Amino acid sequence: MGKIVGALGMSHIMFPPNGMEAQAERILQHMLDLRRRLAAMKPDLIVLAGSDHLNNFTLAMQVTLAIGVADSFTTMGDGGVPQSTFPAHRPFAEGFARFAARAGFELVQAEELRPDHGMAFPKLVLDPFNAIPTVPLYINAAMPVPPTPARCYALGEALSAFVEQERPAGERVAVVGTGGLSHWLRMPGEGRIAEAFDTAFIDRLVEGRAAELARMSGEEIAAEAGNGGLEVIAWLFAAGALPNATGERIFYEAVPAWITGMGAVELFAEA
Repeated sequence: MGKIVGALGMSHIMFPPNGMEAQAERILQHMLDLRRRLAAMKPDLIVLAGSDHLNNFTLAMQVTLAIGVADSFTTMGDGGVPQSTFPAHRPFAEGFARFAARAGFELVQAEELRPDHGMAFPKLVLDPFNAIPTVPLYINAAMPVPPTPARCYALGEALSAFVEQERPAGERVAVVGTGGLSHWLRMPGEGRIAEAFDTAFIDRLVEGRAAELARMSGEEIAAEAGNGGLEVIAWLFAAGALPNATGERIFYEAVPAWITGMGAVELFAEA
């Protein structure tokens, strides 16, 4: 019997610090704190969830939920994140795809992925030496019909059941949901940051009220937090893997220069 040993939610970009050096440095230090927190979980494996930015899955192939099934993945090298190759975990990924299918989730199994900055930046932050096998799980908020918040939360619950019921005794799995927080991209409202939404979302997560957030519709989240803000459905997946868990807000900052609400949380597993 394996165990989910903790979960993180985190924004998945940083841009140049020009003109806002002090704020960028604060955010960088918070990101490094995330690295320390993940290391303290002592995971054998990371499940890294987030959206693809129409690089692997395009409007010509509108995939909403997918899992990377390979022995390793090489990142795209976009968004200022250096290209690297990290170890994956084919047996875990294939096993979860089969388990999820029995639970009503058809995960597209993808072997030839090139994770873009949405995965590569969190991986660089959390595991810079690529020491921890990492399974990419795509929750594609950029698709015209994205998965619902409730479905993402339930998929996290399915992951928890899979780890507990089918993984080897003592295996330690950390779950990371990436993206957000509020931002509008290439649409009216670009540049706006919804601080009230961001802080309320974080507060409910760390209070153990993620199931309430999962009852929102995707349309509600996008209206309040922007099309980019819908990426927080990956955070709900991570929360579903530790249902009802409480946690801690690591940081939140509205960053007008990056047109984004930046933040991170940790959710705690039971001892």
